[in-house]
Amino acid sequence: MELTLDSIREDRAAFKAAGYVLPAFDYEKVKGNTLERPVWIHFGAGNIFRAFQANLVQRLLNDNVMDVGLIAAEGYDHEIVEKGLRPHNNLSILATLNGDRSVEKTIVGSIMESLILDRENEGEYGRLKAIFAKDTLQIASFTITEKGYAVTDTDGNILSAIAADFEKGPEMPDSYLGKVASLLYARYKRGQLPIAMVSMDNCSHNGDKLRDAMVAFAKAWCEKGLADAGFLDYVNNPTVVSFPWTMIDKITPRPDARVEALLALDGIEGLDPIITSKNTYIAPFVNAGKCEYLVMEDNFPNGRPPLEKGGVIFTDRETVDKVERMKVCTCLNPLHTALAIFGCLLGYQLIADEMKDASLRKLVEIVAYQEGLPVVTDPVIIKPKAFLDQVVKERISNPFMPDTPQRIATDISQKLAIQYGETISAYEDSPDLSVGILRMIPLVLAGWLRYLMGVDDAGKKFDISPDPLLEEVQPYVAEYALTERKKDLVRLDELLKNKKIFGVDLVSVGMAEQVKEHFAELSSCPGAVKKTLIKYTK
Repeated sequence: MELTLDSIREDRAAFKAAGYVLPAFDYEKVKGNTLERPVWIHFGAGNIFRAFQANLVQRLLNDNVMDVGLIAAEGYDHEIVEKGLRPHNNLSILATLNGDRSVEKTIVGSIMESLILDRENEGEYGRLKAIFAKDTLQIASFTITEKGYAVTDTDGNILSAIAADFEKGPEMPDSYLGKVASLLYARYKRGQLPIAMVSMDNCSHNGDKLRDAMVAFAKAWCEKGLADAGFLDYVNNPTVVSFPWTMIDKITPRPDARVEALLALDGIEGLDPIITSKNTYIAPFVNAGKCEYLVMEDNFPNGRPPLEKGGVIFTDRETVDKVERMKVCTCLNPLHTALAIFGCLLGYQLIADEMKDASLRKLVEIVAYQEGLPVVTDPVIIKPKAFLDQVVKERISNPFMPDTPQRIATDISQKLAIQYGETISAYEDSPDLSVGILRMIPLVLAGWLRYLMGVDDAGKKFDISPDPLLEEVQPYVAEYALTERKKDLVRLDELLKNKKIFGVDLVSVGMAEQVKEHFAELSSCPGAVKKTLIKYTK
């Protein structure tokens, strides 16, 4: 058996016998509909898109709720399309990993066309322009990571590639965002057709990030006379071009060798992962957790499919914000980051294995239930306590989920302000609570300082995950060693005052001394990390 349309047709009985759920719709009819009257195009054909949005649409196709499929576009790494999707007729295997180690196997076939966002390829780019000129198109969505929306660097300077595209105009852009803006311009030229431009990336106020980028291009091109003067008004008119906020939540780790081996036992050939020339790790399968949430601001100027019938929650912008804050500030992300920090220090390779450690499990339970829930943002449409129970008891404890602390530790300096600073600020502002009662959050922040030393609890060096501020923050701990000798910790105050990193001035709010004391304990000797965790989680 192979992951191709011909194979799933010819070997349908064998696939079903092996436990695969197959597309149950008229593929050729849906493909014809999609090519003729496209409704939804998605940029960023990575794991979460194939595991979530593509599977969502497949369920609706199977239920005859929709009769058009998806179009996938890739603008960063063209090999994802060329080597990952097209050899398999745009099919993927979704391996849903359950906590009881069972696997739900689905062949996802809702992607009807895959394209490359390459201006120099006339065929591919021309097809994309033709799609954007269709009045049936309702949604252009994106999972291109938060960094993908950047127009400026951290100092506010326009990125060189963006600045170059500002001068080139809509006919000649080379940057990812510039090409997206040029497609939007093509839609404007077609008659100012309405559309929803929907970021589905896991970042706060994601719609604004996409909107700001499109407005920047429209403004630059209009001011320079490179685009019609009305293009800026078009992009700025939310009744014609909307940029809804969304909150997405689904764990889709890098394809795991254990899952590949399980699928290979079913007799499916050609599942070997590929590392592209841009070091993207792709495979014909995606392994993911079962739990998923997609909450969207219901603002679609050209209409939308009935995605609520597939589990999408539509609401207003304020509620999307509350759901996102609940997840990021309290119920998921702070727990992941705490496990990432101490997992790296203690040599763990799986998040789920950390949850078998009594002290680490107690750590995240206190951070979540005792310190986070009292100040959680309650979105009402999702109950925080129920969401948190699911995270702790099912998701991060799933022994079959191949998620690593090393992956989650990426860019930690960018996460602390929202994941912990928001909670600290809420305690600071509350008339009934005090920052001084927080026990585990200071320990986690001290753990990050200890992590920056790049030495694990056994005293061995380890590779710190990528982070844009490493060169700035590591010097603060560079002179410390694993010793019981009294340390001069005053030098840490400057770092702990950094609101950009922590969201608050830890010195001013009175938490710095506690963080420093914990850091001294965690770095007193080899083995001190484990001993300190046990001490404070008894």
